[in-house]
Amino acid sequence: MAGRFAPRTTRAALPHQAAADRAAASGAAASRAAASGAGGPLTREWTPPAPLDLRLVLGPLRRGPADPTFRMAGDGMFWRATRTPAGPGTLRIARHGDRIAAAAWGPGADWLLEGLPALLGAEDDPDAFVPRHRLLALTRHRRPGLRLLRTGLVLESLIPSVLEQKVTTDEAYRAWRHLVRRFGTPAPGPTTDLGLHVMPDPRGWAMIPSWEWHKANVDAKRSSTILRAVRVARRLEEAATMPLPEALTRLQLIPGIGPWTAAETLQRSNGAADAVTVGDLHLPGIVGHALADNREADDEEMLRLLTPYEGQRHRATRLILLSGRIPARRAPRMQPGNIVNL
Repeated sequence: MAGRFAPRTTRAALPHQAAADRAAASGAAASRAAASGAGGPLTREWTPPAPLDLRLVLGPLRRGPADPTFRMAGDGMFWRATRTPAGPGTLRIARHGDRIAAAAWGPGADWLLEGLPALLGAEDDPDAFVPRHRLLALTRHRRPGLRLLRTGLVLESLIPSVLEQKVTTDEAYRAWRHLVRRFGTPAPGPTTDLGLHVMPDPRGWAMIPSWEWHKANVDAKRSSTILRAVRVARRLEEAATMPLPEALTRLQLIPGIGPWTAAETLQRSNGAADAVTVGDLHLPGIVGHALADNREADDEEMLRLLTPYEGQRHRATRLILLSGRIPARRAPRMQPGNIVNL
C-alpha cells in the first residue's frame, strides 16, 4: 500500500530555510553522537499518574533469566536493548521516588525516550477492567502497579514468540540467546558488563544459515516462519498502530503465525488488553481452575469464563497468573527435544 502513491514534488528551499535545515541536521548529528556514548546518554524524567510497578510492567519483555536484550540489575535498574525504526538503542530505567528516570544510548535513543510513557503503560486504562470474581478483585487491589506495556515494535516480540511455539520455554529461551548473541550486535552504551545485545535487523535474520538454526535447536517449521516474517517486516510493523482485530489479521497472514503467536506478540507491541492467548497448553486449565475450579477447561471453556471481561481478557489472565491460584502439576514436565543430532 505504501508504494501506491507518488511523492509530492518539493520546491527548492529559500536561503534562510536551507540554513535552518543545515543547522537542524547538525543538531541531529550531534544528538546521535551523544547518544552513541561519545557525549553521554540522552535522558528523560517522567512522573507516572498512578502507582507503577516496573517489575510487573516490564517483566513480559524478558525472555528468560539470561535474555541478552533485557536485564534487571541488582540496583533496581532495568536495561533494555532493542532495534528501533531509527536504529539500535539501549534504554535504562530506574525509579527515583515518584519519578521514573531514563537514559538512552545509540541511534534509537530519541525514539526510545519519546516512547517511554507508552512503554510503561501510560496508554493503558486499568479502570476499564471491572472484576466479576473476588479473586480478580483482590489481586488487582494487591497489585495496583500493574500496567500493560506498549513497545510499538512488532518484530522484536514476534520472533521470540515464534521460537516458543510447541517447545518448552527453556528450549525457546536458549534458542533466543544463541541467535541474538551470535547474529545480533553489542548494545550501545555502557553495557559490556551486562552482555546486552541488539537483535539482528530483518536482513540479518534472513542471512542466518540453515545450520545455525540447527545449532540453536530450531526446527525448519519455526525458522521458515521467521524467514517469511522478516521478508515483510515493514508490513508487520504497521500492525503496531492498528486496532486489535486488524492487527491480529495482519500477523496471521503469514503461514506459521496463528492466534497464539499473534496474541503473544500484540500483548507486548500494542498493549492489547483483549489479546487473550488461545492455543496455550496450560492457560485454559489455569483460568478454569481459578474461575470455576475446573482444571480440565479447554480453550472454548476458557473463553466462556472470560466473557464478562470482553475487551480486557488479557488483563484478566495476567491477574489470574499473578493471583497464585495455579493448579498443582499432575504430570511430568515436558522433556526438551534436541534436533542437533538428527
